[in-house]
Amino acid sequence: MGDIVNLSKYRKQRQRTEQTKQAAENRVRFGRNKSDRARTRSEQDRRNQDLDGKRRDDGRPDEPA
Repeated sequence: MGDIVNLSKYRKQRQRTEQTKQAAENRVRFGRNKSDRARTRSEQDRRNQDLDGKRRDDGRPDEPA
């Protein structure tokens, strides 16, 4: 006879290994260090300020009523 296997433990172990694998993939895909995020945020802020500076003010409200 073969070894007796607790299916609940097997299922949980398999789930843990899949989560670990998914976490590694997410770190590669989405992981950015703090300086990269800060640089992106500052570039976006600069673009928004530049765009706001070029906005025409013709007396109309920004959003339609």
